Amino acid sequence: MTDASSPSDGSALFAAQALLPGGWANDVLLRWSEDGRITHAQPGSARPPGVPRAPGPLLPGMPNLHSHAFQRAFAGLTEFRAASDDSFWSWRDLMYRFAARMSPAALEAIATWLYVEMLEAGYTAVCEFHYLHHAEDGRPYADDAEMSLALLRAARRAGIGITLLPVLYQTGGFGGQPPRDGQRRFLRGTDGMLALLERLAPQVRAQGGVLGLAPHSLRAVPPDSLHAALRGLDAIVPGAPVHIHIAEQTQEVDDCLAWSGQRPVEWLLEHAPVDARWCLVHATHLTEAEARGAARTGAVAGLCPTTEANLGDGLFDLPRWRAAGGLWGLGSDSHACVNAAEELMLLEYGQRLMLRRRNVLATDAQAQVATATLLQAVQGGAQAAGRLAAPGAQAGLVPGGMADFVALDPEHIALRGLPPESQLAAHVFGSHRTSALHGVWAAGVQRVAAGRHALHGESAAAFAAVRSGLLQS
Repeated sequence: MTDASSPSDGSALFAAQALLPGGWANDVLLRWSEDGRITHAQPGSARPPGVPRAPGPLLPGMPNLHSHAFQRAFAGLTEFRAASDDSFWSWRDLMYRFAARMSPAALEAIATWLYVEMLEAGYTAVCEFHYLHHAEDGRPYADDAEMSLALLRAARRAGIGITLLPVLYQTGGFGGQPPRDGQRRFLRGTDGMLALLERLAPQVRAQGGVLGLAPHSLRAVPPDSLHAALRGLDAIVPGAPVHIHIAEQTQEVDDCLAWSGQRPVEWLLEHAPVDARWCLVHATHLTEAEARGAARTGAVAGLCPTTEANLGDGLFDLPRWRAAGGLWGLGSDSHACVNAAEELMLLEYGQRLMLRRRNVLATDAQAQVATATLLQAVQGGAQAAGRLAAPGAQAGLVPGGMADFVALDPEHIALRGLPPESQLAAHVFGSHRTSALHGVWAAGVQRVAAGRHALHGESAAAFAAVRSGLLQS
């Protein structure tokens, strides 16, 4: 069987142009260690003999901070009206029916293809928000970690960095409402979750991954369970990432107010130890006070523009969040789209539509929207994924950063003949769903060459066969 684990030649790369945290630089020599972290990132360098040259301008790889891998298999299959007032909640019913059919082998095939797609699209790491724990009838597998291990195998084969976030899911709504039948594969007691984390910790560590915890949402995890799970997590993996869905839907906000008298983020900030290791996924519907308070904690806002658009969630007010000093990153969530550049484009376009202005997400330091947003998403994504060299460290093409980088294709028609920062802008705003990426490295290993992953054909065929089988079952 083909595998993507063979190392690239050497541990150095020379780029005529590279996007460093402070902006574009010329003649950059990168070196990295065996554990996949950059040790040297020096502009103005001569190219040493034998060191390969990047095929085009070099960018830091994008962390994908929110993924439900199995959902890739039904992308495009819910784009019809299932109710007179179609919404996230009617989409969720369709998703539950699809999830009920998923086997460990199917999940592994789907995730392997998805992670190959991610690498080809410029993502070099993924935060897998994993809640499909049990067999179809809701009973645990003989090996309780069966589904989690399928995801780890998929990430290892594809060669993508992984932050595995097993999901704690216990109730069907605020106030301890009983779960629905469609949620039975997700359910797990707090002690069972901690046992799973202990089982997974050495497995994740062995492949250079990160282990964290995902309390699914305030509606799915009662307060006592949330606090107990956080205490137990710190005993197993101190300082591990914590991700939570929050304030995605207006109905969720209304239901939380009815339950507690507080809005979701307001309640979380008052009742949980939110800090820089937290990722507030979506956080779409915030008041100004909630935005200020959440930003002060150092938590990352996990934005998923294509999924939020697909589900009709609403628009996150990113200028307000940034004005409060908030960090943010990108995820592809339900994988209706797997394209880092398209997420950046839709993020900017959503702000333009909301504010009726152009180039909203440019900054005083970076007038180019694509440059400014990519650097910010890399920093926030690395923090949320638990992949920074140390708390508060800089991410990207810098010593201590991960040796995760992407080379643009300078011969792509949208990019040809342009200066590097304009090539990045054309990649984000003008490549029209065609790949303007040439090479992708994750942890210093080249996974994509000439736009194609070594497992592309094999994993695509396996994915298509599994999806056909699921649709016929």
